[in-house]
Amino acid sequence: MASVTRDQVLEVLKKVEDPEVHKSIVEMDMVKEVVIDGSVVSVEVLLTISGCPLRNVIEDQVRQALLGLPGITEARISIGTMSDDERKQFASKIRGTAPERPDSPLLDPDTPTQFIAVASGKGGVGKSTVSANLAVALARQGLRVGVMDADIYGFSLPNIFGVQDIKPAVVENVIMPVQTHGVKLVSMNFFVPANRPVIWRGPMLGKMLRNFFQEVHWGDLDVMLLDLPPGTGDVALDVHTLLPKSRELIVTTPQQNAADVAVRAGLMAQQTKHEIIGVIENMAYFICGHCGERAYLFGQGGGERVAGELSTRMLGQIPLGVMTEGHGGIFPEGTVQADAFSAIARELRVGVSV
Repeated sequence: MASVTRDQVLEVLKKVEDPEVHKSIVEMDMVKEVVIDGSVVSVEVLLTISGCPLRNVIEDQVRQALLGLPGITEARISIGTMSDDERKQFASKIRGTAPERPDSPLLDPDTPTQFIAVASGKGGVGKSTVSANLAVALARQGLRVGVMDADIYGFSLPNIFGVQDIKPAVVENVIMPVQTHGVKLVSMNFFVPANRPVIWRGPMLGKMLRNFFQEVHWGDLDVMLLDLPPGTGDVALDVHTLLPKSRELIVTTPQQNAADVAVRAGLMAQQTKHEIIGVIENMAYFICGHCGERAYLFGQGGGERVAGELSTRMLGQIPLGVMTEGHGGIFPEGTVQADAFSAIARELRVGVSV
């Protein structure tokens, strides 16, 4: 049997993508050497940084691709690290243009990405937990989902996703979002020392949000969720300025105080010409594990009241749940909470046409 050719090797490796940028390792010039010796193929693959956390993933995919070639019985893969010049070229290919791109494609008025800002007006209602689990529910339904933790002072999404100790890869000032549960995530948590408070005023907050768009390689997204901080302050206004087409989702709990503040957050969105696509009532009730009865620990009616005053619809109610160890704040599939988020995700997709 004739030996395979270099072109055949490169052709099968075109199907192997860098897990962070979702482009072929051949297209990204990561394959630097191919040696064919009878039934043995040796390939050198260059990664952007030494100690890349995705090294094993890439190595396994390359090996599987090579062993699928006819007559090849052994695949030898060596992993190297790019030079400074190679990293610059890699960053240029990520952006699809020169390395210093003036603006993010996501900020283009014609972007196909749908933006949904998640607001509550009040802290303590589980808004971030809702943002994270809704993102996961959308990803489980096959959408390409990004989440921006826009709560600059009180960032909590990395903890909820269980990735608080992971640092994003940075290639020539291009930040790769952390990928978890099928979702791309960026948070201020990744860029400040542990337990160090962020002490910024309004203009710096707006700049940070813009940086999250401009300096992060989000790739192609169907939906971007923005977890807003409580209240109706600078960050919410900056989001509305940056993303005039962004829609808003309001999170509340059944209590009257939470509902009152959620209404104010919704009214601010309406005043800035943003469409409110619905209300989610979190911690709506507790289901007894023995008898299955519902106990309304925080009362009833908050979500319906908010939806009525804002002339929008109730998307759903999320029951109280107890997290099991190892899941962070993401409800496992098959739980009543995950099922509720899945139903809300389907409703939401109809509302925003994704």
